[in-house]
Amino acid sequence: MGDLQDPAQAVAWLRTPEAIRLRCHELLALGERDALPNFHVHFKALPAAADYVAAVIRENYPTLEIPYHARWRHFAAGGVDRWGRLASELRGRDKDEVARIRFDLCVTSVLLDAGAGPDWRYEEAATGQRLARSEGLAVASLHAFRAGLFSGDKDRSLRADAAGLLPLPPNAIEKAFQVGSGNPLVGVEGRAALMRNLGAALKARPDLFGEERRIGGLYDYLKASAVDGKLPARAILAAILEGLAPIWPSRMTIDGANLGDVWRHRAIVSGDLTSGLVPFHKLSQWLTYSLVEIFEEAGISVTGLDDLTGLPEYRNGGLFLDTGVLSLRHEALAKYALPVEDEAVVEWRALTLALLDRIADPVRERLGKSRAELPLARILEGGTWAAGRKIAREKRPDGSPPIRVISDGTVF
Repeated sequence: MGDLQDPAQAVAWLRTPEAIRLRCHELLALGERDALPNFHVHFKALPAAADYVAAVIRENYPTLEIPYHARWRHFAAGGVDRWGRLASELRGRDKDEVARIRFDLCVTSVLLDAGAGPDWRYEEAATGQRLARSEGLAVASLHAFRAGLFSGDKDRSLRADAAGLLPLPPNAIEKAFQVGSGNPLVGVEGRAALMRNLGAALKARPDLFGEERRIGGLYDYLKASAVDGKLPARAILAAILEGLAPIWPSRMTIDGANLGDVWRHRAIVSGDLTSGLVPFHKLSQWLTYSLVEIFEEAGISVTGLDDLTGLPEYRNGGLFLDTGVLSLRHEALAKYALPVEDEAVVEWRALTLALLDRIADPVRERLGKSRAELPLARILEGGTWAAGRKIAREKRPDGSPPIRVISDGTVF
């Protein structure tokens, strides 16, 4: 853990999966004693929740051949293999360049994926499909990428670099995502700012992103650190957290270092610089899961995938509320939209992440799978995220989560 009174070591620790798990399980331990300010935890409901998740997995993947929970799934919304079509156009290209293109696409798409809100839709011209939420955001970002929105070299449109991202105005995002008075997208300004901040981060770190200051340069950096064709998942996460640290809105810092997706909860008391802080790094971890496939298809094996944590977002969190594993201590929490920094939201996210660890083994048991056969990344996909969405639709006509969170377009 190191000396957490030292600012550099405290920041480094808060960026580790161990820190994420420790702090979230500390709050779950308080929940076991019914000592949390916002939620009750009901472990007796966990077996039924595991039954529900296992049933959803069997429904979605009857052969139990489950892919990772990754951005690539959303590109196939509505049964259209959009990435496959683009990949077919890249045949004959060097495999490392294809991997760089995939990095460029995946990182921009994931960072643009924060909650869209209930009223936004994207209409795809080629198929006529009207897509909402994560699927709509994925397809919109894919078409924006293909059109060269993120490239500073219009002769090479399939890339995302500092030259293309730094000058990106909000109206470019609005146009690409078909935003209008009748089609509002949550956090448009935040998304555009995030892209500009991404451009600045690429420009500042040629050691990570290469002399072209391109997202795909991170693939080369990580490939060079692989040993005997193997790359730890935590190495991917560490590079993302280091390289992308400056892009997040400056909410909380230690000695000037931007902490990103890290929030306060009064029940966490450690007597050092990390006291009160709960790290999640949700988008960064989902991005890591999404990049794994790129390495594996490029011939590099990613190890230690279960070192990463589950994802504390509203579908997984809604699953535990809607199945009765969690309940609200104050019903008012369900009546009003809460800001993402609200302690109740921090507590909900922490409990969600810790409970994903608790539900994983019961789900594996029900499916007759080992941890190696069914890592958390597959349980999330098969899985808890899909089950959270399904039960939300069963409980509420609009499929909304049981708690509404005000997003600035950079967290979920």
